Amino acid sequence: TNPAFKEVLSRIESHEDCRNLPMISFLILPMQRVTRLPLLMDTICQKTPKDSAKYENCKQALKEVSKVRSQVIPVVRRQSSWEEGLQWDFLALQPFPLVSSSRWLVKRGELTAYVEDTGLFSKRTSKQQVYFFLFNDVLIITKKK
Repeated sequence: TNPAFKEVLSRIESHEDCRNLPMISFLILPMQRVTRLPLLMDTICQKTPKDSAKYENCKQALKEVSKVRSQVIPVVRRQSSWEEGLQWDFLALQPFPLVSSSRWLVKRGELTAYVEDTGLFSKRTSKQQVYFFLFNDVLIITKKK
């Protein structure tokens, strides 16, 4: 409700270092990281030799990180209203919530897609640069405007 605060916040969000992201995206980032820590810790445990002295420490760390995650998840779910601003409409599909506590980025990269246009008397293939975002549960293909 404070107009001075709104003005400062608007100025901060429009700064190039913030890449026009709203403040809420910076506030939720630490919680997202906490939810991914058990996955990272589990991978480290899998790569640690079981006969190593570090293995038991790793297992204990995984247990503790999982406890913290279980405390953070309900908070993240309660704050899901910020997610509404990040829903995308794909063609005529239902809005798609991109940000989710159970979704993480696996791989991303630029690829060349070969698109085949078939006409009545001809067939034409064109190249198109696309950018792929592979998450643990969805693949998103985009192209620059």
